[in-house]
Amino acid sequence: MELASPPCSNFPSKIRIKSCNFSSSLLISSLAYRKDAVCYQKKKLTSCIQKRTTCMVVCCSQLKVEDDIDNAEACELVNGAEVEIGGDDNDTIHASLFQAVKNNNGIGILLLSDIFGFEDSYTRDFAYRVACNGYNVLVPDLFRGDPWSKDQSQAQLEEWLAKHDPITMAKDIEMSTKWMVDEFMASESSKKLGIIGFCYGGGRVLEVLAKDQGSVFGTGVSFYGTRMDLSTASNVKVPVLFVTGDKDPLCQVTVLNELGNIIGNNSKVVVFKGQGHGFVHRPESLEQDEDAEEAFMIMRNWLQNQLLDLA
Repeated sequence: MELASPPCSNFPSKIRIKSCNFSSSLLISSLAYRKDAVCYQKKKLTSCIQKRTTCMVVCCSQLKVEDDIDNAEACELVNGAEVEIGGDDNDTIHASLFQAVKNNNGIGILLLSDIFGFEDSYTRDFAYRVACNGYNVLVPDLFRGDPWSKDQSQAQLEEWLAKHDPITMAKDIEMSTKWMVDEFMASESSKKLGIIGFCYGGGRVLEVLAKDQGSVFGTGVSFYGTRMDLSTASNVKVPVLFVTGDKDPLCQVTVLNELGNIIGNNSKVVVFKGQGHGFVHRPESLEQDEDAEEAFMIMRNWLQNQLLDLA
């Protein structure tokens, strides 16, 4: 397979992007992805395209993705970039952007991570796979360089969360959303963005959609969202797909059913029997792997229907 060298997207001058080179620690090397056997291999930087305005430099790295011959849905190439988004030097956030090079549908997806942050390998694997299906996926650093670590005691969780101001996080998500609007909605106003979230990020999906009220987001997908506020549901104006397991103590099925009923708009709750928290993007057994695959396909079809077929 030959490696293409397409130009980077034209980032809006009003958003500062200071640097976007992948460091070696952020590249994925020789990872088999579930049943697809899609392997992500580290590739040296093959192109660096600079677009200069008064405050902008954009550099892109090309990541080769090898597809299994038995899987026609595997992507051939994903373009990856490390970016900083912000209005000034004192208020910028890091993010990772994954873009399909082949058959890119032009639609942006905002992916909100779990507490392990945007650099977590499981989150990045999932972002790659979503991008493989034609999307442009932005994963912002919700925790500003201080994600939860597996080495920390569970007893420290609430103390750690208290350090992350929800107002600041909402502002960062809004900043990321604005960047995506300028990048992916300016040329085709009929297309809207999608939003996906896991665990803590899945709970924030509800907040974002309630504030947006159908302005720029066409749909949302919440995987076992936590700390969700039922009072915000009535302000959500677009359909939402909720996915959880019936053994998940952090995301109760009864709560999701209530949310779905309040939101309406053909929202859907999908419950996987016997599954607990995190099984879609962090499968730990063959059974979880199979259900994770099914959940991904349900999400893929949902995004296709809500963002492409209805556009």
